[in-house]
Amino acid sequence: MGYFEPGGEAVTAGEKQRPGADTRPKPRPPVLRLAFVLVLAGVAALLTVVSWRAAPGWPTALHDVLEAVFPLVVVAGAAIGGYELFVHPWLVTEMARISGPRIVEALLPQQVMETFLHSIYGDNEANRDVVTGVLGGEGLRPLGGDLTISTHTGVTFELSAVDHEIYHLTTAVTYSFKKNVHVDRFIIFATCNALLRDSISAGCQLPLFELWFVPDSSLFESSVDDMLPSVRLRIEYLDGEGRHHVASSSKLELREVKYQQWADYLTFFRTNMGPLPRQNTLDHLADLRIFECDLSDIAGDDHTVAAIERLSMRATALQRIDDGYCYWQAPYPCYVERISMSAKELDIEGGDAFEFRVVPFTFRSNTASARWLKPEELSDLDVRSWLLPGHGVALLWRPAK
Repeated sequence: MGYFEPGGEAVTAGEKQRPGADTRPKPRPPVLRLAFVLVLAGVAALLTVVSWRAAPGWPTALHDVLEAVFPLVVVAGAAIGGYELFVHPWLVTEMARISGPRIVEALLPQQVMETFLHSIYGDNEANRDVVTGVLGGEGLRPLGGDLTISTHTGVTFELSAVDHEIYHLTTAVTYSFKKNVHVDRFIIFATCNALLRDSISAGCQLPLFELWFVPDSSLFESSVDDMLPSVRLRIEYLDGEGRHHVASSSKLELREVKYQQWADYLTFFRTNMGPLPRQNTLDHLADLRIFECDLSDIAGDDHTVAAIERLSMRATALQRIDDGYCYWQAPYPCYVERISMSAKELDIEGGDAFEFRVVPFTFRSNTASARWLKPEELSDLDVRSWLLPGHGVALLWRPAK
């Protein structure tokens, strides 16, 4: 589960040149061999002309032919060798520098990624998961028009005990998107099924969504019902005429999607998805709920939401204290600067009944400590890295020793 609160300044990542981009292409051996043979033949013809005193008749005619041809053969060999050693590498480098990015931009993102992964990973059906995870969508529109990528993401956890068994997990998330996301709907998936939890990010083709996971199936319905009234959204958006607006919801109207329509939201209810066979909606009536929000309802004032620039979400969920953990996962590629956590109120007595450990599952993070900490020792997790779907951070706790 997870949601974010804004934190830190916006990050503008500069483009770094790919290692090896300036490497000159190696000469082609067959071409060099041809050049060498021509030069060698020309030199042999020259030596023959100089050393051979031809007799009258056909030897004289052959001598004259060799005398006329050898300069052409030597020049041709030298020209081919010079082109291959100097001109060809320069042309290839310049063409790649000038035309390469333009060619890539003209292709669909999915085409570029699938071709690249096929050449590196080999032919594997699971490559599609990597393509979707890295791109932040299917990549079927030019210039990434269907991709969701957050270049500045903030995350905050707050844990507060309700009694000795139940606590409230409040998660706030803010996404700032690289390109405006052209969508007017926001989807929430809630599940207590681990298989669905791990499949929804890949199976959802809608650009804006959040995933709630309740580990305890007996608490699922009550936790979701308790969470719904707590959901708050704030959006910065463009209307149909391209004008910028900011709007927030004091009370969000979430419409529950009927199970007969689930296939419109999740691919694996329509067809097989890699190793995951097609799922039957009737098998998941007790462990999946889907909610939808029309973002234009938040906008109000007769504005129509055409594209989202920034989205903030805050929600509170019931969880069991004896689960011993909570976590947040990125729903799409997110650059996360830091993640904040507060767990001082998990002990209803206000003492130090629990100790905590932060466990990031990211490319890298600057985790200050791998030991168990007291609540007041919890500090912000300095991430400053990209998180892809499946990446995130977990907060673990246990009774203090």
